[in-house]
Amino acid sequence: MKHVTILVPETAVIEAIADPRYLFTAVNDFLVAAGKAPMFNIQLVGLKREIKLNNNLFSVHTDLLIDELVKTDLIFIPALSGDMKQAVELNKDLQPWIIEQYNKGAEVVSLCIGAFLLASTGLLDGKKCSTHWLSATDFREMFPAVELVDGSIITEEKGLYSSGGANSYWNLLLYLVEKYTDRDTAILASKYFAIDIDRESQLAFMMFQGQKKHEDHEIKKAQEFIDGNYQDKITVDQLAGMLALGRRSFERRFKKATNNTVIEYLQRVKIEAAKRSFESSRKNITEVMYDVGYTDTKAFRDVFKKITGLTPIDYRNKYHKKAAVMLA
Repeated sequence: MKHVTILVPETAVIEAIADPRYLFTAVNDFLVAAGKAPMFNIQLVGLKREIKLNNNLFSVHTDLLIDELVKTDLIFIPALSGDMKQAVELNKDLQPWIIEQYNKGAEVVSLCIGAFLLASTGLLDGKKCSTHWLSATDFREMFPAVELVDGSIITEEKGLYSSGGANSYWNLLLYLVEKYTDRDTAILASKYFAIDIDRESQLAFMMFQGQKKHEDHEIKKAQEFIDGNYQDKITVDQLAGMLALGRRSFERRFKKATNNTVIEYLQRVKIEAAKRSFESSRKNITEVMYDVGYTDTKAFRDVFKKITGLTPIDYRNKYHKKAAVMLA
């Protein structure tokens, strides 16, 4: 039997504690109903017997304290809430235990922005990780040694797992169910909980926010110009000339400040505008393409799919309530 530990940190999101417990308990029930032995011993573990969450609205009672659990097989770190620096500091006493258990052979799973607590252990340094797209900039600032994978639902590297934004952690939970049991049990769980078992990307849910949390004021001017004129033809030389910078210096500073090349940034601004248009207007694909400054249908489609994970038509049909299939 596999021992599953669900940590209960301070400021945890209660759903990210309850959901893995519910899922793995249900999987045990599925196995018993099929005449098999239950596979998981699931326990809530923390630094205290009782942890109050959501401004004391909820109270979670742990099964064990961390010093009472000698060894476990799988550790879940739930999503945290509030300011991440403060949340990590509040839970710093969990870090040595997580490291110790990992070194003993436990696999460690972060759900959504639980990645901040996992990264704070140093175990993710030099490795890939995913988190909620909205927290990506803060994560990179706090943990520059970790390779954050934009848009990924699941990452797995050397027994360390992470999931993308919000409910996408269900995909990671199902992935682990399949790993520890079998495909049929994972499919049964996906149907029971109404989860798309094979969704691979959170790109379609991402809203590009411009990455302006930096102190390079000249680069911010370039960003603001792009944001206000994305429908026009803008070149790197044009932007560098506006700021009286050499092209190579401008490109280097832009990449450092925004984590995107100039071309990537311009593409993302254009595609974000296209997404908003598809969501709220009745314009067809060609009209939206021209509105955001593209004239080549294939180029627009390729860039749109690269950034969102969906074709323009698929995105419109998925996110516009009154959409019908509208061919350009």
